[in-house]
Amino acid sequence: MASPKAQSLKAATIGKQAKSDLPEALFSEPYNESLVHEAARADLNARRQGTHSSLTRGEVAMTGAKAWRQKGTGRARVGALSVPHRRGGGNAFATKPRNYTVKVNRKARRKALRSALSVHAARDSVAVLPADSFSEPATKQAAEGLVKWGGDLPALVVVTGEEAAVAKSFRNLQRVSVVTAEGVGVAEIVGHRSLIASEGALEILEARAGAVERGADAADGSDD
Repeated sequence: MASPKAQSLKAATIGKQAKSDLPEALFSEPYNESLVHEAARADLNARRQGTHSSLTRGEVAMTGAKAWRQKGTGRARVGALSVPHRRGGGNAFATKPRNYTVKVNRKARRKALRSALSVHAARDSVAVLPADSFSEPATKQAAEGLVKWGGDLPALVVVTGEEAAVAKSFRNLQRVSVVTAEGVGVAEIVGHRSLIASEGALEILEARAGAVERGADAADGSDD
C-alpha cells in the first residue's frame, strides 16, 4: 500500500504545492465508525464540568407548617409546600454534581485516533506545516497560506506546545481552531473539514496513536 500524501503548507511563500509523505502507520488506518464515535463521545464528555445542581424537596428553604388547617376550610387538604408540583418546591429528580468521564481502552483510543486522521488523508484534506514556516507571529501570512492551499473551512491547526508563533498566527483567523498535539481529541479531528499539522505535531501524534510501535510490529510481521 502506497504511503498517503499531503500538501506542504508554507505561509505566504507557497509556489508550486509540493507533496510530502505522511507517516503510513498514522494515516492508513481503515475507518472504524463505532470506535471513532466512542472516542469522540468520551472526549466531549470529559470536557463537561458536571457542576450542575438543583434542590430536592428536602433541601429547599421553606416552612414545614401546613398551609391551612386540615378541615373546615372547604378546600382540599394540603401537606408540605415543598412538594415538586408547587411553586418554589424542590425538584422531584434533582440534578446533582457528577462525573461524565467515559473510559475508553488504550488500543481502542489509539485506533480511533489513527482512523480519524486517516479520513483526512483519504479526502486529501491534510497539510503539513514545515518547522521553519513561522519565526514570529504573522496572521496575514497564515491567512495567505490557507488561501493558497485551498483547504475547506473549518480548519484545525495542530501544533506543539513550543510552537507559539504558529499558534498566534492562526488563532485569530475565522473558522480556524488551534490546538496542541498533546491535547487534540478525536472529536476535534472529525469535526473539522481540513487538518493542518506541524512536523513536530506529527511526531507527537505518532507517539499518542501508537503508530511507532505499530510500524515496528508490522515490520516484524505482527499486529496489535
